[in-house]
Amino acid sequence: MAPIFGVDTTAMSPAADRSQLPSSFGTPGPIARLLPGLGLVLVLGLVAQGLAALQQATIGRIWLEALVIALLLGVLARNLGFDLARMERGAAYAGKQMLELAVVLLGVSVDAAALVATGPRLTIVIVLGVVTALLLGFLVGRLLGLGPRLAFLVATGNAICGNSAIAAVAPIIKADRSEVASSIGLTAVLGVLLVLALPLLIPLAGLSHYQYGVVAGMGVYAVPQVLAAAFPVSDLSGEIATAVKLGRVMLLGPVVLMVGLVMSLTGARADRARLRWATALPWFVIGFLLLAVLRNVGLLPDLVALPLRTVGVWLTVLSMAGLGLGVRLAAVRSVGPRVGIAVIVSLALLVSLTLTLIHLLGIDG
Repeated sequence: MAPIFGVDTTAMSPAADRSQLPSSFGTPGPIARLLPGLGLVLVLGLVAQGLAALQQATIGRIWLEALVIALLLGVLARNLGFDLARMERGAAYAGKQMLELAVVLLGVSVDAAALVATGPRLTIVIVLGVVTALLLGFLVGRLLGLGPRLAFLVATGNAICGNSAIAAVAPIIKADRSEVASSIGLTAVLGVLLVLALPLLIPLAGLSHYQYGVVAGMGVYAVPQVLAAAFPVSDLSGEIATAVKLGRVMLLGPVVLMVGLVMSLTGARADRARLRWATALPWFVIGFLLLAVLRNVGLLPDLVALPLRTVGVWLTVLSMAGLGLGVRLAAVRSVGPRVGIAVIVSLALLVSLTLTLIHLLGIDG
């Protein structure tokens, strides 16, 4: 077809070669690819909130909070054999980016007076707990026959912040993919079990809600699982647990730097892996601290803080659903029993150490 006014109308013909169209034509963009998973997360979140409201209406109190219900619904949906391939991106987004924003917004709920009531003793618990968990966790792994790299990955994940810590340390110690996969294989599954079982420590160990928040913040290794384990008990437990957990996260930078220094001194450094600021001090930690400071110095009035807190609660419920959709129960079978034992023993030691320090130092809000 001849050009008209300098425009080649062949491209406008129905018979034109579709391959000439931009490659993105008809292909979902980044946002569109998130929508199916986010839609499922929203449905699960609404169902969870509805079931929580139903408990309140029928029995007068909420026995199982919405965020725990959302987590369990996500796990159920993932492991009933449904094809959720189109949901992966959106669910992962909810379980990470949406969660990080929720953590930031939780800063408006922090009561600084409660946090500083015990003075430096809480800091001692965090630092001593992380260092001891690293050493004991590594020792337990080696005693169970794990290689030094795998043992250190397991210990680091338990002591600090699960998968993020493992991912940060792995390139520095030259860990291979199989070791990384084995060290994170039980993270999600065990985290769900901790969410359900950890509150039993309150009557068994005679813990106050403040003390339980410290235990949850120290004993659970992933931020979303900390939220799910602590906030259903009380707001105080959730706030303390979040602050303690973020304190552990902030120790990731010094730990990675120390490991890199040791590897350099021993001549075993790998790939000259460099620590980034985003690893040493994640943006959501900064945001959480900033909002907490603004709230506690009176620069965030109730008119602003209360809606932000409500949004944060909703985002937390939705992120729990996204987290649950990433839990594959088959992971229990995919890792060796020795890795599983190492993870469980290390966590038990960390919780026991935390309980001991709480009572020795007289920590209670």
